[in-house]
Amino acid sequence: MKAIGIILAGGQNEKLKELGAVRATSAMPVGSCYRAIDFPLSNMANSGINKVAVITQYNSRSLHDHLNSSKWWGFGRKHGGLFVLAPFLSKDGNFGFRGTADSIYQNISFLRRSNEPYVVITGGDGIYKLDYNEVLSFHVEKDADITVVCKNVNMDVTNFGVVDLDENGRLIEFEEKPLEAFSDTISLGIYIIRRELLISLLEEIIPEGRYDFVRDIITRYRKRLNMYGYMFGERYWGGINSAESYFNINMDFLRPDIRRMFFAEQPHIETKNKDEPPAKYNANSQVRNCLIGCGSIIDGMAENSVLFRRVMVGENAVVRNSIIMEGCVIGQGAMVVDAILDKDVRISEGQIFMGEYGNPKIMMKGSTL
Repeated sequence: MKAIGIILAGGQNEKLKELGAVRATSAMPVGSCYRAIDFPLSNMANSGINKVAVITQYNSRSLHDHLNSSKWWGFGRKHGGLFVLAPFLSKDGNFGFRGTADSIYQNISFLRRSNEPYVVITGGDGIYKLDYNEVLSFHVEKDADITVVCKNVNMDVTNFGVVDLDENGRLIEFEEKPLEAFSDTISLGIYIIRRELLISLLEEIIPEGRYDFVRDIITRYRKRLNMYGYMFGERYWGGINSAESYFNINMDFLRPDIRRMFFAEQPHIETKNKDEPPAKYNANSQVRNCLIGCGSIIDGMAENSVLFRRVMVGENAVVRNSIIMEGCVIGQGAMVVDAILDKDVRISEGQIFMGEYGNPKIMMKGSTL
């Protein structure tokens, strides 16, 4: 594919509550074995994009650890590769990225040293499968300056960028997180733009103190530039923009059609290999409709839940409608229902930790009850 990729993975999301305090949104665990960043990274690799930059900033240690080897996604190559970029701090400038456009501008050498004519820009928190070649073909056919991947949804859209398209797919309106929505079509935060045009726009807006890609490029130039919306259709897409959406996305992985799409159907979503033994189910365990990560040991009951690596569920313990992250221990006779347990949480023998379905109760990383 004649494009390079940029994954914007540096944002901070307070709506993730305690979950966002210790990791970047792009590093959030998904579906018992993935991180959110695995989905756009795998889509890039599967689309034939062999040169990708991941731009990080907030709480990025976990994300950097996950990306410490590019071979898992097929970027371990002599030409191209995976580039993890962070803010450049010096005595002359000790600020981080001031916005999404600024994060690209501070790494503009990545664009200038590339030869590919197009750039695919996406966030690191979208859970989906997409061949970006489809979008590029649409982009070229429409002779577009910028193409925005869009989707019609039946939900509250006030947490998204809302788009209005004409009958030919031309973008005529774009508003980020509107108080009152004028459309049920949202932007998925995936864009294609010519590389030289992106460099030109960045060099124009940054000296003016404009640092946001959506507000200061998409919205501001929507009538001057030729922008189109590519419709994603009815395919599955989930965006991690709150604790509730994170919970719902993991619950979606319990659906057979979603599991089949991500786990079985090619092209595959790849992730960093942990080399753990398979999950162990002891004689008195009861497991119904769960995803359970490697290295886990189940002695009790797990139902309608997603358990990650090395989770221990004790005898007569119950885990239901919950997300249990890596290294958690559920003691004998304990009960966890409608909850999210962050990494390395311990629920002591006989304790109860219970929320409401759709409004999960969260226990912070390393806590003990």
